[in-house]
Amino acid sequence: MKDRQGKFVEAKFAIGQVVRHRFYPFRGVIFDVDPEFANSEEWWLSIPEHLRPRKDQPFYHLFAENAETEYIAYVSEQNLLIDDSARPLRHPQIQDHFRKQHDGHFRAKNNAMMH
Repeated sequence: MKDRQGKFVEAKFAIGQVVRHRFYPFRGVIFDVDPEFANSEEWWLSIPEHLRPRKDQPFYHLFAENAETEYIAYVSEQNLLIDDSARPLRHPQIQDHFRKQHDGHFRAKNNAMMH
């Protein structure tokens, strides 16, 4: 994928991959990827400065969940790790958009990005 300047950017994670946040207790399935930060400045500034990610990296849209709730998360590549726990995910939109594969990844039902 290419960033705004037309430079090729390689994403570390893929759509359908299960990931977890490096610092916060949530995990989820990636359903879209931006080659660089594409959210509001207000959102970016709301992140505590010592945890604020660089903007010049891929950002991922997740069907995310924590112990209490399910939601959509927007997370920088530097703050994601592969989640190989094999624990089931309960986010209701996962079933709407993905099929679970034997390897634990999810495959888009219509092979289209759902942004």
